[in-house]
Amino acid sequence: MEERFLAQARELIADSFAMDAHFDLAMDLDDRRELGAVRVYSDRHDGLVRAGGWNCLVSSLFIHSWQIPEMALRKALDQISALISEEREQPDKIALCGSMSEVDAANAGGRVGIMVSFEGADPLGCDIRLLQAFYRLGVRALGLTWSRRNYAADGCSFRPRKEGTRGGLTDFGIALLEEAERLGMVIDVSHLNDEGVTDAARHASRPFIASHSNCRALVPVMRNLTDEQIKLIAAKGGVIGMNCASPFVSSDVRDDIGAMELSSHIDHIVSLAGDDCVGLGLDCCDRLADYHVSVPNIKSYDTIPDHSHLPMLAAVLLEKGFGEDSVRKIIGGNFRRVYREITG
Repeated sequence: MEERFLAQARELIADSFAMDAHFDLAMDLDDRRELGAVRVYSDRHDGLVRAGGWNCLVSSLFIHSWQIPEMALRKALDQISALISEEREQPDKIALCGSMSEVDAANAGGRVGIMVSFEGADPLGCDIRLLQAFYRLGVRALGLTWSRRNYAADGCSFRPRKEGTRGGLTDFGIALLEEAERLGMVIDVSHLNDEGVTDAARHASRPFIASHSNCRALVPVMRNLTDEQIKLIAAKGGVIGMNCASPFVSSDVRDDIGAMELSSHIDHIVSLAGDDCVGLGLDCCDRLADYHVSVPNIKSYDTIPDHSHLPMLAAVLLEKGFGEDSVRKIIGGNFRRVYREITG
């Protein structure tokens, strides 16, 4: 890559809004604080996030399968508590935000805005009343499932598996979607199965997102979206966040898959639906490997090594001929629009 594209990318990011719509930050903070660590964000994440030029991270609440059902609610609350403790310890670095307006205020004060999302509605069980309580605690996005069945819907697997008859959204899932929209939460269909994505598109009245999903036409795994699903999300005014996990970026078994291969998924979405429906939900996991969920027999690594490498991805897009306005949309402008419309 020519150095001029990297220099151009750095200048562009410095004058733009960059947003990662999916990062398991709260899980990492909580797991390490449980072992006695403090100021985990400063020690492990702040330098990389600032080097990349990020303005906002959406922290998921991720619950391991072995924690369900007994520990799901407790672990979600523990993770929110970890975020609150980290904000209290480092008020000059991060701010928990309930709206895009609050993110803007945090950025004006030199802080990175942190928003919170469910990666699966498992902590709610089948009690819809809990959703309002989590909204009061700052949760602003609802991923209906992780890759497993819950009371709301069926998730999609990482690879073919034996399973019974698949379903889409349950009656509870539809009610949950409608309540989330009423409260002002963004609906997230990443990890839903195909039937669930169709149901979500049918019942959603506002733009919805796939926070961290790529293109099935390029890599035929269920975690990626079909062309029809991409068009459904775009038609609603939603956004699809590019996931940097190697099994969803390329079918090749190589150890050097990177930003160029990930940019091919951006190319594909733009060719189908334009540049208003693409964003980043990198799901960077390599640095969380001590604690993160592993998928048996699937080798996975981050094709964007960590958050400091955003300029590299932006430079690839510029080198491929994307205009600066398009790059601004992709690195954060599109997700900013949807979150502003729904959260304020």
